Amino acid sequence: MDGGKVTLGRTAGLYAGAAVLRLALFTLFPGLPELLTGRVEISTPVTSFKRLQEGLFLYNHNVSPYDGGVYHQAPLFLPLFSLLPSFASWPIFTYLLYIAVDLLGAAALGKIADSGEAGSSALFQSPRREKRWSGFVIAAVFLFNPFTIATCIGRSTSVFTTCAILHAIAKAVSGAPFSAMVALSFGAYLSMYPLLLLPPLLLLCYDRQRPERAMPSGLRFAATNVCVVVSVLGVLFPMSYLITGSWEFLPATYGVQLTLSDLTPNIGLWWYFFIEMFDSFRSFFLAVFWLHLSCYVGGLTIRIRRQPLVVLTLLLGIFAIFKPYPSISDSSLFLALVPLYRHVFPLMRYTFVIAAIIIYTTFLGPAFYHLWIYAGSGNANFFYAITLVWGLGQSLLVCDLTFAVLRDEWEVERPEMVGKEIRQI
Repeated sequence: MDGGKVTLGRTAGLYAGAAVLRLALFTLFPGLPELLTGRVEISTPVTSFKRLQEGLFLYNHNVSPYDGGVYHQAPLFLPLFSLLPSFASWPIFTYLLYIAVDLLGAAALGKIADSGEAGSSALFQSPRREKRWSGFVIAAVFLFNPFTIATCIGRSTSVFTTCAILHAIAKAVSGAPFSAMVALSFGAYLSMYPLLLLPPLLLLCYDRQRPERAMPSGLRFAATNVCVVVSVLGVLFPMSYLITGSWEFLPATYGVQLTLSDLTPNIGLWWYFFIEMFDSFRSFFLAVFWLHLSCYVGGLTIRIRRQPLVVLTLLLGIFAIFKPYPSISDSSLFLALVPLYRHVFPLMRYTFVIAAIIIYTTFLGPAFYHLWIYAGSGNANFFYAITLVWGLGQSLLVCDLTFAVLRDEWEVERPEMVGKEIRQI
């Protein structure tokens, strides 16, 4: 009993500390939110708070929020933020909403960590599984990650997608597939790309079914839960139609991501490539880029079938690199899940290089953008070059984590090879 009270007290203290830190940054440095909102590392055309304000202004004046081609976000954000008092007069309510969403995401992440799924799934038991951090530590790493804090202060709407994805995974590991599918549907509705997480999430839900509700047939289980996703989206889309009065939101929200019609610079790899692309080749390379992004889903899901949570983590890392409009919010979500695999950290080979690259690009990225846009002493190549290095660092982390997880599985299958050096030929 006393141990439970201590744990609850520690967790409450953690959440209170994270909330106070964010509230202090919002209130003591009033210029900081506006500064971060304008940063391309934090805000993208599909997550920008400034663009949300523009859409909200049009919505409140009975004009289609998608007129003018500025607002590219989900329609349900409009009634949500219109219920809050005016941001210009009472910004504190908007601040509290973003802080609450961050804390909800951290709570879900803590449940994922405490489940032990990362080291002990239904089909695989790592011999190193006892070496792990508690949910308290994992949640603290997420809440006090500078990327997470900057995203919250910059009021990027990607925090809602992050929260939805974490809750989908948390519900899956707790044996609640229906809730997991509902949470994933909301994430897909807000940002579209979480829909690619459906196959590994279905496997995770299937493996973690509660005995009293278990479905022996995998196909029936998958079909049932896919129907849940389709049904939830089938409710959200008509609601969006009622809010906006037309289906204009479909091309404005999801079409922009599919066709990359807004080429605002970001930390991704698409914008510069398509700026330089001849129009006659644009459709072909859009198909290639989307095929490249989605082709990892099937391969990873099949190869690492015994550890679906690993697949989800690796896919989130891949999305943070290769999606059309990435931001540091996507990186913070991936980096929040990586500590779940503390048990395979000794098997990773390039941790120092990865950490050095991420720190290096974190500081040089804004500097190169300043040289290009404000100082006029550089060009787009400066900023794009550093985003390539940023992508390299994350790619190394994804590859190194994949290697460590597969090595862990291999040593279980081949105990005589434990501790021996291997070479890839």
